Amino acid sequence: MFRPIKFITFFFVFVLMHKLSAAQQVSKPFPQHVSYAGSTIKPNHVSQQQLDDSVASFYNKWKERYINDDAGEGQYYVWVEGSVASNQCVSEGQGYGMIIVALMAGYDTAAQKIYNGLYKYYKLHPSKNSPYLMAWAQTKTFKDYELSSATDGDMDIAYSLLLANAQWGSKGKINYLQEAQSMIAAILQQEINSKTFSVLLSNAVEYDSKDYFDMRSSDFMPAHFKAFGKATNNKTWNKVIDANYKLFNFMQKKFSGDAGLLPDFIEHINTKPVPAKPHYLESKYDGKYNYNACRVPWRIATDFIINGESRSKKIVSKINKWIRETTQENPDNISAGYTLEGDDIHKRYYEAMSFIAPFAVSAMVDAKNQIWLNKLWDYIVSFDIDRFDYFDNTIKMISMIILSGNYWAP
Repeated sequence: MFRPIKFITFFFVFVLMHKLSAAQQVSKPFPQHVSYAGSTIKPNHVSQQQLDDSVASFYNKWKERYINDDAGEGQYYVWVEGSVASNQCVSEGQGYGMIIVALMAGYDTAAQKIYNGLYKYYKLHPSKNSPYLMAWAQTKTFKDYELSSATDGDMDIAYSLLLANAQWGSKGKINYLQEAQSMIAAILQQEINSKTFSVLLSNAVEYDSKDYFDMRSSDFMPAHFKAFGKATNNKTWNKVIDANYKLFNFMQKKFSGDAGLLPDFIEHINTKPVPAKPHYLESKYDGKYNYNACRVPWRIATDFIINGESRSKKIVSKINKWIRETTQENPDNISAGYTLEGDDIHKRYYEAMSFIAPFAVSAMVDAKNQIWLNKLWDYIVSFDIDRFDYFDNTIKMISMIILSGNYWAP
């Protein structure tokens, strides 16, 4: 007479265990050892195991230092260390962190829990104009500093949701794919210029804004955009990709023929695109290759590494040739900022991983950069996390994942 009760109990235990197993299942555990596209290379003077171990070791340090859970309610956020006065979290960092954690799942058995906490923090800090876009910064008391978005952070968060869907599926408590699709739609509507298909600085920029036809160069993320188009079946993303590759080719040819560098900000895209004037938005170096544009080699190169895009290789090959020549193939000679002519910004003769690591990613597009790439890898891993702040260390973290062959498209 007790058999039905025992059977029901067993059945519910079985269902519960199945759900827990499904929640913990990782489809693409680190390390993945991805076969990259075309002529892509990796550092070849060390073993794959050494590459993986270096990534895992630095991830442990990065996670301990920057992933915080003191916001309460199961939230996690990426701590901004010293780079934004009075702010503790920015959407840029949240996006970086969500990508990193999704890619390190499997190695990090707590990855999905952390990712979901990062997601929860993002959802609890929506921008003014859309619940799917994130307010760009929060203070040390977790109050929104401003309710406008930052486009790059939103794009990385959306991309991370596609990674999460590929990694864990969307049948758990968060429908990652649906959230990604909603976010991508909001990005296209509020953060892409509908006239020129250039990338807007934020969702606070409207058609009658003076900066409607301006952009931050590092916000062009063609590999992300291809994933967005695929996930939403929206061919408009092809127009965005084509328009910005055309713009970048023009800017290289017109303003940086020798070095191939892009400025932090570009103005007047609808008429005659030019590097931004000094103090356009952030500093007197807004028209130089500074702390925004330093990410361009990584953002553009991933489109070749993942998709074999020839336009990507063409753009970064110009930069690769110049940086190898100007440094005499010595990574220690890389400065923290350049003019578009390829000269060092005055008094920037110091190491900055946010400049160094992206050059390593761009070097991956061609076998003729092999010795240079090997030198860059050794140089990058030689620095301890205490030498740099959040921005440098987080770009280093993402770059190391790519360099080691463990970056994949959703």
